[in-house]
Amino acid sequence: MKEFNVAGSIVSLSLFTDVCNSKELLESIQAGTLEPEVALMNASLIPDVFPVLAAAYNAIIAKSRESLTTRSLHSEIVYNYSGSKHITESLKRFGISDKTTYILAVRFDAAGDEDLVKVVKGKEIDLGELEARADQSLIQKHYKISSEELAISSLSDAVTCRIAVRDAL
Repeated sequence: MKEFNVAGSIVSLSLFTDVCNSKELLESIQAGTLEPEVALMNASLIPDVFPVLAAAYNAIIAKSRESLTTRSLHSEIVYNYSGSKHITESLKRFGISDKTTYILAVRFDAAGDEDLVKVVKGKEIDLGELEARADQSLIQKHYKISSEELAISSLSDAVTCRIAVRDAL
């Protein structure tokens, strides 16, 4: 688990591989009974930590303005990570499915809390693995990133740019 200070909140990130209980996790999320509350994201669609932190920032700002688009801060980060304004599509595409084995868990203000290891049945790995394990072609497809754009920018920067400007478009 690695912690980041984002807009005065502690955002904790944990990366898991070989997850075998994603179906149960998804059912708990949909029922609103997952404890501790956490955002679970499809890690293969995440090229780096920075775009996730940008999405977390947007979620924190929305909460502070009492203008969340989704039901919770944790679902808001998944929604904000998406380049789309369609909530259901965003949660399905960037959240987990019942077959997801590679998961990034995001928690707000849970500094030093190790409860996630008990909830997610998988192997926790270093966040540095994100870039090497990212499905770059699928990320490019979902965010409509051209090879010309990647010639002058990184994949992570292109995704972050789309997260940052989504509400302005």
